[in-house]
Amino acid sequence: MASLLRVCRKALTSTATAQPLLWRGYAVESAAAIRESPDRVKWDYRGQRRIIPLGQWLPKIAVDAYVAPNVVLAGQVTVGDGSSVWNGSVLRGDLNKITIGFCCNIQERCVIHAAWNSPTGLPAHTFIERYVTVGASSLLRSCTIEPECIVGQHSILMEGSLMETHSILEAGSVLPPGRRIPTGELWAGNPARFVRTLTHEETLEIPKLAVAINDLSTSHFSEFLPYSTAYLEVEKLKKSFGISI
Repeated sequence: MASLLRVCRKALTSTATAQPLLWRGYAVESAAAIRESPDRVKWDYRGQRRIIPLGQWLPKIAVDAYVAPNVVLAGQVTVGDGSSVWNGSVLRGDLNKITIGFCCNIQERCVIHAAWNSPTGLPAHTFIERYVTVGASSLLRSCTIEPECIVGQHSILMEGSLMETHSILEAGSVLPPGRRIPTGELWAGNPARFVRTLTHEETLEIPKLAVAINDLSTSHFSEFLPYSTAYLEVEKLKKSFGISI
C-alpha cells in the first residue's frame, strides 16, 4: 500500500511540473504565429476622444481657437475665432446646436448643452455671442447670452433664459427658464434677482476681461497643435519643391 502511494505521489508531482512548461510552450507558439499586418491602422489612443462627430454633425473649431486637450465637443458645436474652452468642459450638441462666438472663454469644468425645444417658445439652441466670460463649473442649457456679459462661477442658466448686453450674473446664481436679465444690470441669487445697475466703468471692463483670458490662452495654445491638418499639406508642398523641413 505504501509503495502504491509513493508511485501516485511521483506521478502527481511530475505532471504538475510539466503542465506549466507545456502551457508556456503553447503561449510562445501562439505569440509567434500572430504577426502584425502591414495594412493595420495604428491608432493614437490617448484614452479620450476630444472631437466626437454625431451622425452628419461634426464640431467646428476656428484655427485660432484654443480647446484644451481634455475638453469634449460632441455634435453641433461651433467654437468661434479667438475663443477658448478650458480643461474639463463638455459641450454636447446632440439635440440642438451650440455656438460660441468671437473672443469668448468657457472656463474649467463647464457643461453646455441644448434641448430639442424650449417650453417657453424661445429658441432651444445655446448661443453665446462675442466677448462673453463663462465662469468655471457653470451649467448652460438652451440659453442665449448677448455680447459682453459675465456668467459667474457655479452658475446655472436654464431653458429659454436670456442675458442681454452688458449684464452680469453673480457666482452661484440660478437663472430660471424664460427669465431675462436686462441690459446693464447685475443679478444674483437662487432664483436670480435684480441687485443693482452697472456703472459705465464696469461695463467697459467686461470685454477687457474676455480679451485678457484669451490672451492667456495663447501660452497654452502654443503647446498643442490646432485641430487642423493644414500643416500636413504644407509639408507635402515643401517636399515637392525640395525645401528641407
